[in-house]
Formats: sequence, structure tokens, C-alpha cells
Amino acid sequence: MRFLGLNRKKKEYGDDDLLSLLKETGNIEYFQLLYERYIPLIYGLCLKYLQSPSESQDATIDIYEYLSQRIHDYEIKNFKNWLYSVVKNHCFQILKENKKEIIVDFDSQIMESDTTLALFSEDRDEDKEKILNECIEKLPSPQKTSVEKFFYENKSYAEIVDETGFHLKSVKSYIQNGKRNLKNCIEKNLKE
Repeated sequence: MRFLGLNRKKKEYGDDDLLSLLKETGNIEYFQLLYERYIPLIYGLCLKYLQSPSESQDATIDIYEYLSQRIHDYEIKNFKNWLYSVVKNHCFQILKENKKEIIVDFDSQIMESDTTLALFSEDRDEDKEKILNECIEKLPSPQKTSVEKFFYENKSYAEIVDETGFHLKSVKSYIQNGKRNLKNCIEKNLKE
């Protein structure tokens, strides 16, 4: 396929550039360039939820066909985040139609322990609340930011990465280390 001589330069165009060109010209080939950039992400996300390579391939194509006809109807601020939501919702719709359970393979290191989650539950007494807040203030800045966004703002790792500019591995590490530091700090303060 030829894309207006853009194929050689497509890496030079950012998501916002391609969206602007799409809006200005109405030429769907700009959307196709943009979509192709995210096919591995789209397919991977579909595979995560649908648990079937063939269904995931079909969903990746179906999403493209749907969006290529409707992309002009959307006001998109961050294409990657918007596309992530569209793909996730599409997969949930497929699962709902097929009445399948949503099974996601969670990495055990990503899952939060009951002990740590209890620290952030709403059933805390005032003393524990005060100790928790004091301990959060003692955390190094990246840990504090990541922990607050994850537990208090219910942000996902991906959202924290987008908002802070931290790398994904760093966010995971900040949250894990922050939880460990909080646990140690709280236990120390409760003993005193």
C-alpha cells in the first residue's frame, strides 16, 4: 500500500501529527498509519482478555474496521490512552456477548498483599491513619508519588507512567519498595 509518500517518513510523525492530518484532510490512510503503529499493543491486550489468538486477531481487525469509520466522531487528547480504553471495552463486550468470565493472568508480584491493602482501607482508626500519613511523608519522592497515585487515586501502573514520566519498571519498583517501607515504618511506630 502507498500512503501519500508517508511510508518512509511514518516514524517521523507523532500520534498528534497523524490525528491532525486526519482531521485536516479526512484521509483515512493517516488513521491506518496510526493504527498500524499500535497493532502489537492492541493484539496483546485482546489476547490478555480474550485468551484466544484467533479471537484476538479477529478483534484487532474488527476494532480497526469500526474505528476507521467512526474516528472522525471522537475528540482524542491522548491517542494511546484512548485506544487502550476502546480495545478494553471491545474485549469486555465480546466476553459479555459470549457470557465468558474475564480471566486475566496477573503477575503475583503485581498483586497487592492483603496486609498492605489493609493499610489503605477505609476501616482505619485515627492513630493508624496518623501513623500512615506520617510514614507516607517520609517516603522518597518517587515512592510517595507512585504509592499515593496507586492507592489513593486508584491509578493503574500505565496511568502513573503517563502522568509522571517514570518508566513502568520504576513505577512497579517504587510501589513495591514504598509498601515495604510503609509497612516497616508503621510497625516501628506501633511498637513505640
